[in-house]
Amino acid sequence: MSKSDPEFLSKLSRESQAAEKLFIGNIATRLGRSAISPAPEHPFRGAPEFWTSYELGREEQIARFMGNWQAAGGFTERLATMSDLPGVIARILREQNAGSMIRQNLPELEQLGLEEQLPELRHAAWDGLNAEDSLRTAEQADAGIVLADFAVAYTGSIVVTSSTDKGRSVSLLPNILIAVIPADRMHTRLGEIMSCIASVPGEQFPAGVHFISGPSRSSDIENDLTIGVHGPGVAFALIVG
Repeated sequence: MSKSDPEFLSKLSRESQAAEKLFIGNIATRLGRSAISPAPEHPFRGAPEFWTSYELGREEQIARFMGNWQAAGGFTERLATMSDLPGVIARILREQNAGSMIRQNLPELEQLGLEEQLPELRHAAWDGLNAEDSLRTAEQADAGIVLADFAVAYTGSIVVTSSTDKGRSVSLLPNILIAVIPADRMHTRLGEIMSCIASVPGEQFPAGVHFISGPSRSSDIENDLTIGVHGPGVAFALIVG
């Protein structure tokens, strides 16, 4: 038929409603309840007031984040300044026997001078103007280095947004993830981050918003846990400041 048939659609709707009523009635009978009952009231919306006002101090935030990230199977380190980062990252990549790395194309990461620290590695920065080439590089890279936009203490999560200079593949495809987290980007609750993201104007909204809580973990129907199937199998969170 080139056009919808209103009578046919109406018939399908009646049959669907009748089948639904029969199905719900059968469940209600088994539970000893009436099939027709008023919908329960839901006077509350969103998080309760006590939770929206819950806040940890900076050191408590960092300690909670590190504990939760480690509980999920990740590794954490606390650094005093950004100048400490190159040496720590170089040590990690050597310990992990990495042969190549890709990083976000950000000034903060470029200024680390990792090429000088690790001349034996193949280095690359994400290039959004040549996304296909960058994607292939990320697929073959051993490690990906990102600068976290936010971190959440209560869930042990980092938030990484994507853009022309911050391809999502940097944090998703390499087997080793190194996330640099400035301490002033640490927050207590996930709701704080959601509010920040929701306030971004539509034309400036990032192409992707990724929540990462340690290494990739996958489980099948028999609860066999596998690490690193859908993302990095080794995840480091380096908190600076």
